Amino acid sequence: MPSLNAVAQPFINEAEEKMKKSVDKIRQEYASLRTGRATGSLLDHLKVEYYGSHVPLKQVAAVSVPEGRTLEVKPWDIGALAAIEKAIRTSDLGLNPTNDGKMLRLNIPTLTEERRKEMVKHVKKVAEDFRVSIRNDRRDAMEKIKKAEKDKTLSEDDRKNAEHALQHVTDLYIKKIDETLAIKEKDILEI
Repeated sequence: MPSLNAVAQPFINEAEEKMKKSVDKIRQEYASLRTGRATGSLLDHLKVEYYGSHVPLKQVAAVSVPEGRTLEVKPWDIGALAAIEKAIRTSDLGLNPTNDGKMLRLNIPTLTEERRKEMVKHVKKVAEDFRVSIRNDRRDAMEKIKKAEKDKTLSEDDRKNAEHALQHVTDLYIKKIDETLAIKEKDILEI
């Protein structure tokens, strides 16, 4: 690949940074989806009301996975146990914690075939939304590159090289989205 003009490189770097954030965000979103297997990241998005403020659950408790379908949540402060239990019960996870006075146990039920298919549709839609986001980042960078050519700070050859490099970066991040989707899809369909 030919070297890029110093004017075009920042546009590509900025677009790539946004694309990286999209890939990180989809991985976080997929990690919080319940697939019928216990994983500590399932509770990462939960906020607990603790002494009048909403804090992430992992700041007030330790989450462990003692068995394949069980999570244990041990609060650092026993006084937070009720608030943690409430946060889990009112979340969109559909889990019912068992409280033994010292910790919470969550049994993760297996997913039905119908629910698995719904989840696969959902993760495919999420992946497509992130692909669109990456394409939008590419479009924005392309507009900046074309404007630089119009302003005579880039030659036509430099513009073409920059567009080629930008497309290469875009393809790379779309591929990462697709790989992340394939892993999550396999995870959901695995019984």
